[in-house]
Parts: sequence; C-alpha cells; structure tokens
Amino acid sequence: MRAVVQRVTDASVTVNDTIVGAIPKGLLVYVGVAAEDTEKDAEYLAEKVVGLRIFTDEEDKMNLSVQDIGGEILVVSQFTLLADGRKGRRPSYSNAAEPEKANRLYLYFVDELKQRGCRVATGVFQASMRVRYINEGPVTILLDSTKLF
Repeated sequence: MRAVVQRVTDASVTVNDTIVGAIPKGLLVYVGVAAEDTEKDAEYLAEKVVGLRIFTDEEDKMNLSVQDIGGEILVVSQFTLLADGRKGRRPSYSNAAEPEKANRLYLYFVDELKQRGCRVATGVFQASMRVRYINEGPVTILLDSTKLF
C-alpha cells in the first residue's frame, strides 16, 4: 500500500457537489492499494500514519502526532498512486489491485485507523472526487508498506 500524507489545517472531499467527508486540523491521506497487498500492509500503514510526528510542539519542532494534537484524518482512495510512468507517456496501472480487493483493504485501513483511536472521515471509493485542503507547512510525506521509499 502506498500513501501520501499531508498535514492540513482543514480538508474536505466532495462528490457530485456534496461534501461527503471533512476534517478540521489533521491529516489528509491518499491511499493506493497494490495487487499484492494484504491486511498486514494496511496495518503497517495505519500504524505509521497514526504515529507520524509531523505536527509542531511548543518549540516549533515537528514532534507531535495527529493523536497528540487531537486531530482528525481524511482518507481518500487513489489508485493512481500505483502508476508506473517509466515507459512512454501513459502510465500503467497494472500494479494496482482490482477494485473489489482495493476497496476491501481501503476500508480495512480506515478501520485500523479508527481502532487506534483516530477520528476518520473518508471519500467515496471509485467516485470522481474533488478534494479541497490547506497543506500546512507544507508538509507532505510518502509512505509505502513495502518500504520502497
């Protein structure tokens, strides 16, 4: 599984002109599921996201997690995170999981975040979404359950 994690002052996701998920200060997490991913990948990624110390403390050092600040998490599925653009001009998505598996692991990831005590909002799997956010910092972290980066 891959994730792009952004520290945000607020974020929302809209489907068909209706806000389906919104958070105040916290994390916006885009998640992509690879064909070979399992529940263990989702568990690893959830633990990393919850524990990331990317919020500033009283000394202005990135030393606090989303839980430490009482923040929330907005999770948005994004299969394009598995794109392979090394050949040609059109990315290949052959590494992405099939929709049924991807949705199952996406929902499992969301549940894992909740089980760790986080308040979580989501987008709509496979929908065309518009995501609005203010990236604070800016801070953007890339995570991969296979520790590719």
